Amino acid sequence: MAVYQCPGCDYRIDTTVGDSSEGFAPGFDWDAEVPEDWFCPDCGVRDKVDFEKIS
Repeated sequence: MAVYQCPGCDYRIDTTVGDSSEGFAPGFDWDAEVPEDWFCPDCGVRDKVDFEKIS
């Protein structure tokens, strides 16, 4: 699994843990389940493509 980080505000999302407030269950697939038009829930500025895989 992986952790992705927003370069604008440092919001992190861990695919192992998921994010229930965003509708992502634990173990979700970043590439298959996160829509291309999804944006950072904290800063609202960055798109999915801007997120950096940090682990």
